[in-house]
Amino acid sequence: MTRAPANLLAVRSLLLAHLDVDPKTVRAADLEPAEVGIVGDASHRGGYHCGSDRVVTNDYSVVESSRDRTGLTLDAAALDVGGFEVRSGGRTHTLATFSAWCVGQCAANAADTRDIREIIYSLDGKTVKRWDRLGKRSTGDDSHRWHTHFSFFRDAVKAGRDQRPLFRRYLSSIGLLEDDDMTPEEHNWLATVHKNLTVLDGRNPIGQVYLRLAEGRDDTGAPVTGHPNLKSLGLQLTALQTTLNALSGRDFTDEPAIVQGVLAGLTPEKIAAAIPATMAKQVADELARRLVA
Repeated sequence: MTRAPANLLAVRSLLLAHLDVDPKTVRAADLEPAEVGIVGDASHRGGYHCGSDRVVTNDYSVVESSRDRTGLTLDAAALDVGGFEVRSGGRTHTLATFSAWCVGQCAANAADTRDIREIIYSLDGKTVKRWDRLGKRSTGDDSHRWHTHFSFFRDAVKAGRDQRPLFRRYLSSIGLLEDDDMTPEEHNWLATVHKNLTVLDGRNPIGQVYLRLAEGRDDTGAPVTGHPNLKSLGLQLTALQTTLNALSGRDFTDEPAIVQGVLAGLTPEKIAAAIPATMAKQVADELARRLVA
């Protein structure tokens, strides 16, 4: 039976906690629990609201991306958000402004949007649009005139990665949630590092290691528990950012030069401090193998 995964339930709880009706406040939010859905109803077949028991032949939510094929489980990988209206910071915020903000963040490739495959939405309640990371589609059915649909790559759901940061940023941006301990400059830094590391990822082991570190994952893709927060990690990897910025305009086909350039800006102490214990043995074994060779 298709399940609602914990990481998407956490996003649902976050939105309802700040956008649901609260008679004790002067806000006019009216997002109801029934309007924030994850698992499709019993007749639903195919798509990201379905787990492996309900997908269909050539289901687009499985076959169009390797991230979905490898991540397919009984978990649904979608979230619907219904209409709301809330007054905060001297402005009125609605489902349309929320959708426009989220799409803008995805289009800008913000670091905390990398696990979102698509957003289906309407800005005027008439025309349905779709932002698709894979560029496959640009619209959706009419039901999305009154709700916004988020699809998440299934491997992110399977790995249990926290999907709340984007939605926390939205709530912070409209004044309904205190910002986290990262400054705007640090958010921009994270986005820059994530972009550069993505360029390196798959080209050499060092790029893969640091990409996983930036996302808080170990070598299996699972979240690293007890790992320092991103602000602390940013302090440890400042030298890496500088080096990667210098490399951003270069031809990345020269893999040995890339590795040498990255390592040149780091001391052994900084490298060791940045590697989680769950990954340290893997790195040590690889280094030992190379020294023997």
